[in-house]
Amino acid sequence: MEYICNDCPRNCHVLRGANKAAGFCKSPSHATVMRAAPHYGEEPCISGSHGAGTIFFSGCSLRCVFCQNQEISRSSVGKQLSVYELRSLMLRLRDMGVHNIDLVTPSHYSRILAEALSGLDLGIPVVWNSSGYESVDTIRMMNGLVQIYMPDFKFWNSETALRYASAADYPFIAAKAIHEMYHQRGSFILGKDGLLQSGVMIRHLILPGHIEESRNIIDFVADEFPEGSILFSLMSQYTPIPGLSQYPELSRCINEEESLSVLHYMRSRRITTGYWQELSSSGMEMIPEFDGSGLDFLNDMKDNINDNNIFR
Repeated sequence: MEYICNDCPRNCHVLRGANKAAGFCKSPSHATVMRAAPHYGEEPCISGSHGAGTIFFSGCSLRCVFCQNQEISRSSVGKQLSVYELRSLMLRLRDMGVHNIDLVTPSHYSRILAEALSGLDLGIPVVWNSSGYESVDTIRMMNGLVQIYMPDFKFWNSETALRYASAADYPFIAAKAIHEMYHQRGSFILGKDGLLQSGVMIRHLILPGHIEESRNIIDFVADEFPEGSILFSLMSQYTPIPGLSQYPELSRCINEEESLSVLHYMRSRRITTGYWQELSSSGMEMIPEFDGSGLDFLNDMKDNINDNNIFR
């Protein structure tokens, strides 16, 4: 499959093909996956007791200087999967007993994912776990295919977004995308087991020294959506990574004063549905190994189908 790609707000207008790592995201047209396995590091309503069925995609349309997944977000490493292989992978995860299919950083593979999800009866929700930096047209492409949208809202100021993610338009783009997500799914729905079945959960990572941006994003959630209709996850897990010498302000974790200040402001704005991370959540422990876990069965599957002469 080859196509001229304008699927994300970068509008690269480059030719993407199965063996061409192109555009800002440095990705081919086939979905490139580096890990697919149960994951317990998401919010409780996503991970539950059996884990989320996470599929970690390589590449990204942002370039966050503090990204903890740089190993895969800035490259096209991994296994390129066809539509058939993506469907098989999702069904395999489903059969392992996970609560949902958690698509992590999927936006730059929206075309092949839309094809893979169309007509696929998983019986569990599909989670669109994204950076928030995506076009409204892409979100509309997923209408009816995705039950849970879980976008980040990273930055409020254009200057911050430009400095840390090379995306001055991020605040405007993310706000529009999140509005479309809510338009599709409406108020969130929890099952009797406390697991999220449908809706939108916005995540925001507090950055050291950027408390005012966090407050502005909280204002956006409180002002733009009906009270209690959206889940909000306020994250305190920021952890400095190597290579931030040009960004000395990001060389530390957030402190207790910053964390509590944002928490109290969130409560003052009557955002009470969601989650708040304690400071102890910072660190690298919850980052999974990007070692190809969960993908080996595809080699055997492809060999068996090729032997039967029906693989396409």
